[in-house]
Amino acid sequence: MILPDGYSDIPAGKVAAVVTHLEMVDRPALLPDPRGAWTLRKVTHPGLDWFRELYLRVGGEWLWFARIRMADAELAARIQAPRVDVHALVFEGRDEGLLELDFRETGACEIGMFGVTAKLIGTGAARWLMNRALELAWARNGPRHVERVWLHTCTFDHPAALPFYRRAGFRPFRRQIVVGDDPRLDGTAPRDVATHIPIIA
Repeated sequence: MILPDGYSDIPAGKVAAVVTHLEMVDRPALLPDPRGAWTLRKVTHPGLDWFRELYLRVGGEWLWFARIRMADAELAARIQAPRVDVHALVFEGRDEGLLELDFRETGACEIGMFGVTAKLIGTGAARWLMNRALELAWARNGPRHVERVWLHTCTFDHPAALPFYRRAGFRPFRRQIVVGDDPRLDGTAPRDVATHIPIIA
């Protein structure tokens, strides 16, 4: 369904965001690495509790909730799939960033999860993590070599997210509206997160 021009009501208890899909079809020249004591750790068999805890520390304030609502089997099928690679950015001995690279589509890599915790926002860690993400995404060779890397962001994300991705070399190609139940009303998310998105019950 294509929404008509003008205002469209969002029912009480729901939240809505504008989603922007972005892609790159050529390997970019990476921006210079910021200086920082970050390392990248590949998580070979990510546990569900570990993933959910880091996912919330990275995205809870931005109302990330889709993976929290997934049943265990559904989440495991995603993050433990043979062609899905999950990485953690490590700082001072603790996982403080999340990167998920999905190679299941032939010729493509979706950056399914990307972000750092609040303590690292503004430190250069996200830029460093994006450089590692692009290196890993474009390094895939063989019969499933990558010709396209893509991701999406939305208006729930950090306000700097979209320009950050564009500076990294991504080009917007699609825009959608997503509507769902407000996770703060059913206990999926705490009531006091994402104060920039009002609760309308």
